[in-house]
Amino acid sequence: MERQIREVMPEFLGLKEAMELSREENRDNHRKFINPELVNLLGLLNFDKSFVKAQGVSIWDREGHEYLDFLGGYGALNLGHNHPEINAALEAVQELPNLLQASLNPLAGALGRNLALFTPGALQYSFFCNSGAEAVEGALKLARAATGRIKFISCESSFHGKSLGALSVTGRQKYRKPFEPLLPGVDFIPYGDAEALERALNQHDVAAFIVEPIQGEAGIIVPPEGYLKKVRDICSHYNTLLILDEIQTGFGRTGKLFACEEDNIAPDILCLSKSFGGGSTSLAAYTTTEEIWKKAYGSVEKGTLHTSTFGGNSRAAAAGIATLEILYRDDLSRQAAEKGKYLIEKLQELQQKYPFLKEVRGRGLFIGLEFAQPEKGLLNRLTGGALEKLASEYLGAMVAGELLNKHRIITAYTLNNPNVIRLEPPLIVSYEQLDQLLAALEEIFANNKGFGDMVIASSKTILSSFVKKF
Repeated sequence: MERQIREVMPEFLGLKEAMELSREENRDNHRKFINPELVNLLGLLNFDKSFVKAQGVSIWDREGHEYLDFLGGYGALNLGHNHPEINAALEAVQELPNLLQASLNPLAGALGRNLALFTPGALQYSFFCNSGAEAVEGALKLARAATGRIKFISCESSFHGKSLGALSVTGRQKYRKPFEPLLPGVDFIPYGDAEALERALNQHDVAAFIVEPIQGEAGIIVPPEGYLKKVRDICSHYNTLLILDEIQTGFGRTGKLFACEEDNIAPDILCLSKSFGGGSTSLAAYTTTEEIWKKAYGSVEKGTLHTSTFGGNSRAAAAGIATLEILYRDDLSRQAAEKGKYLIEKLQELQQKYPFLKEVRGRGLFIGLEFAQPEKGLLNRLTGGALEKLASEYLGAMVAGELLNKHRIITAYTLNNPNVIRLEPPLIVSYEQLDQLLAALEEIFANNKGFGDMVIASSKTILSSFVKKF
């Protein structure tokens, strides 16, 4: 088939050719056909390397160099890359019909049953889809349909996705402004402020409050102790549904199977994705109680109001079933708790030695490192504030660039706070690999006493990357 298409379309790339593209050929395709500005951004700090193999926590480039993945697909790789049991599950169902709407998929039904066993409280009915943003969209629709109310409350600096509805409850103006007007009836309150939530709900007209148990893209922000318990009580008092977005924090990431279990509460609607597909396929869901589901969709006429072509397909469901089994069998949430405690304690020791590391925060293997901004001195005034702007927007990227290019450790900054880098390794990470990260950070902090040193080091990396390209 490939040979036939090449006869009439000589520039067509087959799968084998696509897998063998050089780094520059890959850049060129992305520059011409995908997103040229992203090519420029990733290229500045040499983040556009070509990787050819991945297993567990490790990734290899074309030259055979091994890298440690401490980004973990933004939390989508709790089981690591190419987990053999996930791949085996996909192989086992390869002859089943993957998409067949004129049927009830037994794998989706089994996954729904299993998920109800895993999730807290009385959560029972699940809707399967493909991404976290889709899960949030479905949760918002469910809340409106079940309550008859229109309004939503979300938090400042929150992140719930970039599709229109999900973006409407995402609390960063940078992402919202180009697409306004968004959904009406959405208000934002400070994260961690239970009193602000009560004031927002006191008119009894809010369909749902959507919140992350730990804010991820805001910079791994852990709320005050007892916050979620207060939120649960306030929402119940005002008959407002509580939507918990555990897309990043779920499936063991924070040391509990779900982060809300730390406060011993259950939401009315739980949004899940990322690691649900075991790192090998796209799988997401929202899950809710029988009462709420039936209020929204509890009749034949309403049963098809919210559907998905690809949601709950056989391969995704097989991966989800295997993922839950592995999480439970290997007690990965406990591993995340123990390894996270070790890593945070060691990072806090580095913080005491190096003031450049301003703060260490997080829970389990969901950790943020915030770096100290430069003082607003003469150099900042001479540059018209450019120094401060550079620090606020790119300091995290500079540290991530040093980790990648000098130590072969992959990290990234958080979207709503680029002064913070995130550490989200697979939960199967070893203590030896954690120590490799710690040694790399110690070397970076010892050689870079502050922002100015980091700018110089990053400039050398940028210059080196340009020299290699041309």
